Amino acid sequence: MRTPLIRFELARSLWLGGVLAVGTLATGCVSSGTHEALEQRYTDEQKKTATLEAELDQARRRVDQLEAERSALQASLSDALKAKAAMLSDNNQLSANIEQMQQALQELDARKRAAEARVQEFRDLIARFKPLVDTGKLTVKIVDGRMVVVLATDVLFASGQAKLSDGGKSAIQEVAGLLAGLGDKRFQVEGHTDSVPISSRQFPSNWELAAARALTVVKTMVESGMNPAHVSGASYAEFKPAASNETNEGKAQNRRIEIVLVPDLSTMPGFEELNKVQSPGT
Repeated sequence: MRTPLIRFELARSLWLGGVLAVGTLATGCVSSGTHEALEQRYTDEQKKTATLEAELDQARRRVDQLEAERSALQASLSDALKAKAAMLSDNNQLSANIEQMQQALQELDARKRAAEARVQEFRDLIARFKPLVDTGKLTVKIVDGRMVVVLATDVLFASGQAKLSDGGKSAIQEVAGLLAGLGDKRFQVEGHTDSVPISSRQFPSNWELAAARALTVVKTMVESGMNPAHVSGASYAEFKPAASNETNEGKAQNRRIEIVLVPDLSTMPGFEELNKVQSPGT
């Protein structure tokens, strides 16, 4: 840009010089040859000036073109930077999503392993109790997600009583021997009755009758070798029926002792998170 401008200024100076020379000639006495030479020089300078002005206009148009290209490049650069920022954000989000999915897969694998372990426990329990199941002394099933050994109280106790019959005591001793071989597993003995109310000095309600029967079974299991720290008793009375109390068959199913395998929460997925949310000071 600077060269055309300098050339233009030079031409302008020469042109002014020519004008002054012509003015001088017009007022003084010069030869006709000199006058013609000056006129030719003036004409040449005008042509140069026109050429310089054309070059200047071309240079200005080029500057405008370069400015437009520069603006376009700046816009492209801005768009590229925005696209890069969006890609980085998407990449970060993708990385976070991948990490979450990996964590979810790990938790799913842990749950799968825990479920498989519980299924295997159930199979082992059934295998252990198969002889007693085959003789009809008990059943083994899943109740509310827990493995349960179910014994009918009609086999264990006389009606309205909490003392084990001889056959009942023998059955509980046999069950205790099998459960003791399961290591550190914990069990809860639950007493259940039908809906027929009882009211006696010893058992004012079905609560007391079911509780007394459960504790009798607990004591017998401990006497048979069960670790007392691994067994407890509970009473549900008639409030957790296994069948309808409208029939004698249903009532018979409801009069039962359930020995429940208590799940070990420390082996369950999420146990560490559960510990983190417990009340302060516990």
